[in-house]
Amino acid sequence: MSLFELLEARGFEVFLVDPRQSRHAPGRPKSDVLDCQWLQRLHSYGLLTASFRPADQVVVLRSYLRQRQMLIRYAAQHIQHMQKALEQMNVKLTEVVCDILGVTGMAIIRAILQGERDPRTLAKLRNDKCQKTEAQIARALQGNWRAEHLFALRQAVELYEFYRVQVRACDAEAEAQLKRFPDRSGGRPLQARRRRSNRQANDASFDLRTALYRMAGVDLTVMEGINEITAFVILSEVGHDVSRFATAKQFASWLGLCPQHRISAGKIRSRSVRRGANRAALALRMAAQGCHHAKHALGAFYRRIQARAGAPKAVVATARKLAERVYWLLKHGAEYVSQSVEAYEAAYQERVLKGLARRAAAMGYRLEPSAAASS
Repeated sequence: MSLFELLEARGFEVFLVDPRQSRHAPGRPKSDVLDCQWLQRLHSYGLLTASFRPADQVVVLRSYLRQRQMLIRYAAQHIQHMQKALEQMNVKLTEVVCDILGVTGMAIIRAILQGERDPRTLAKLRNDKCQKTEAQIARALQGNWRAEHLFALRQAVELYEFYRVQVRACDAEAEAQLKRFPDRSGGRPLQARRRRSNRQANDASFDLRTALYRMAGVDLTVMEGINEITAFVILSEVGHDVSRFATAKQFASWLGLCPQHRISAGKIRSRSVRRGANRAALALRMAAQGCHHAKHALGAFYRRIQARAGAPKAVVATARKLAERVYWLLKHGAEYVSQSVEAYEAAYQERVLKGLARRAAAMGYRLEPSAAASS
């Protein structure tokens, strides 16, 4: 990576090549020195294709996002340490609050660390929106307050809060980097949200949606299943320019969201997707999983594929559809039009009927609707 960045800074056009391209070429030498000469020879013949790498400005933004994701994973480990310390003290706080990081949970934990031991006093810190009563919370706070477990709880809380401070520092750097991108919105105002979602703990500490709209010129959050963080991951991994991919199929192939058909003797041996840790593809898969119970066209598509081929293939198929829509939105910048469930079901039924009519015509028959169906 350091050599790539150094050569690129000196004005060279550097190619990052997939090793599979040179492996399949015949006559490949076996030593390192001869292998370097062989790669240079193949490159001089134009037989090596450069892998996709976004612009340097996008690479900087990607580094901040990956650092942020790493800090969030570290913070999540200390949440588990907090839960473990509470369980060792026989404090069943996780049984009465849905999230120990919420208002009620953190208020009780901080009071415990400050020396409060009375369950009734701790239960009075309950927030009005908490579903459990004070009596139920008090019964769950009958603990054996051992010093070593309290020490572990205190350190877990301090480490969690430390990582949250580091996440906010990453947000500040990412916001500054997003402001360095030219404004591609063209002065068009950002559309208001159709429905306001509740703020999550890992959301950005600044107006991320507006910053991404200014960077890309389009709002990816208008699509089904894509929130601000998902759009942030996609744009930081891919960038706003998808012209390196000639078609949406090539874009889906780079993401690893299409099956690789391994054919031998005219038979398909396997259709598994390519292995890899593409972060943009992972974000699209997570967005596709959220479409399971959704009342829109992508939700209906997910449920249809799930009933036919199972949930794993439904996730990949729905993520591919999202990837194609992201590609067309970034490439053409047209206004996104959401499709309703009724329109999707009607279009799917029409495609099925046309297919049945063609099969019947090929066998010498003709399909005609019954009286009940026509009415």
